[in-house]
Amino acid sequence: MIGTGILKGMAVTLRNFAGSYFEKDRLITVQYPEERIPLPENYRNFPFLIYDGDDPQAGLRCVACKICEKECPPQCIYIVKSDDKKPDYMGKPQFYPKVFDIDISVCMSCQICVEVCPFEAIKMDKEFELSKRERFNHLLLRQEELSKPNEYYHKICPTDAAEVDAKLTATSEAAAKKKAATASAKPVALAAPPVSTGPATSTRSS
Repeated sequence: MIGTGILKGMAVTLRNFAGSYFEKDRLITVQYPEERIPLPENYRNFPFLIYDGDDPQAGLRCVACKICEKECPPQCIYIVKSDDKKPDYMGKPQFYPKVFDIDISVCMSCQICVEVCPFEAIKMDKEFELSKRERFNHLLLRQEELSKPNEYYHKICPTDAAEVDAKLTATSEAAAKKKAATASAKPVALAAPPVSTGPATSTRSS
């Protein structure tokens, strides 16, 4: 029958229109920015760097391995490795980024940098209100702007942050146990047999 598709489409539209007045979940209009819809935990915008403690430089998890820079499809990450080292969360001396920049005008929020990072140092942020009055120099995020504390990560992604902390704690405890076991298993040097210093005697048969 001619026009059946139009009637079906109008029925769907009418059903959605009527349902929006009676179903609370259908009332999607909010008075932004006074009202905001909570973002889901798996929402992602642009990457940021995580640091532990209060010092963004000393507690930065990134060790400048440059894996994220190499794997980034649009090549929007730029890293310069430091010349010296600092201890990481396990106390092992590691390099750190002297320069870490992300060009968010090129970033496509693919999250590949997060997936390839072996140190849980880079995660996806939920901040989307990034507009500024300046026309230039706000699309390139420097290390100071990218570094955020672990508490912030717990705030935006509590489930994932708890899993990451548990993983890092288990790794640190395993490394400490291995180090203690290695120290206790060192062989003790055996004492050399005493050397006789008396006069040598010999017997001769006549």
